[in-house]
Amino acid sequence: MIIVGVDGSRAGLEATAWAAREAALREVPLTIGHAIAGWAVETGAGGRYAEVAAWMRQGGESVLATAAERARRERPGISVKTVLLPGDPRGALIDAAREAQLLVVGSHGLGAVRGLLVGSVAHGVAGQATCDVVVVRELPAQPRDEVVAGVDGSPASSRVLGFAFAEAELRGHALRVVHAWSWTGLEPSDGEGPERAVLRDALAGHRENHPGVHVIEEIVQGHPVEVLREAATGAGLLVVGTHGYGTFAGMVLGSVSQAMLQHSPAPLAVVRCRTEAQGPRP
Repeated sequence: MIIVGVDGSRAGLEATAWAAREAALREVPLTIGHAIAGWAVETGAGGRYAEVAAWMRQGGESVLATAAERARRERPGISVKTVLLPGDPRGALIDAAREAQLLVVGSHGLGAVRGLLVGSVAHGVAGQATCDVVVVRELPAQPRDEVVAGVDGSPASSRVLGFAFAEAELRGHALRVVHAWSWTGLEPSDGEGPERAVLRDALAGHRENHPGVHVIEEIVQGHPVEVLREAATGAGLLVVGTHGYGTFAGMVLGSVSQAMLQHSPAPLAVVRCRTEAQGPRP
């Protein structure tokens, strides 16, 4: 199952269209969720707020119906279900996605503060969801047939590449694997230097599992955020991990993934990179 969160905004509908295409590729059902106050979800609730609750439910159902229509128009053959979720959108979507393969949200929605580049819902679910998350920004007009993955030599790179290879294979796209390096005073080696060893080790095993995927290896000197933003411009999807080297204990998202939530020029997949301390996904 793929679940997409909607709020009645254009960004939510763009996310729905992307999720519908992904559901068709994976041949799984699509669930569309919209969150309202928990007390309003109870249809049997009485009292003086009963009319307000009914109005909120009616509005939520209208949002869901519009999104479902968009999904079916995008991919007529997929199975679509809609659900009203009780509570704060972040917590409600995280709970609803516990058994999902993927959670999809828009980069921002209704009520966003002017100048805020990524909505609190997108940021919250990308850091806390127990499944992988895709944040859909405005799609490129003519995206090139390429998935871009950022690797840094951390243990997270293996899961990032596993996701990226699978997505590239589903789409029949090439996979561009990007490693940004910024070691002062060093130049990239012509032979087996440390920067090339990072890519070699990261790709080990993945090529064999996906022999039909054309891989482009790219080593670029520069800050990872700027390097990834340039590499992903015009791409169909950018894939990063929730953690990498250089993160602080207790941070939910690494600095690169946080920055790409705001600056990615393509739909952004944030791959859940669990550690032994976090344990398996429930």
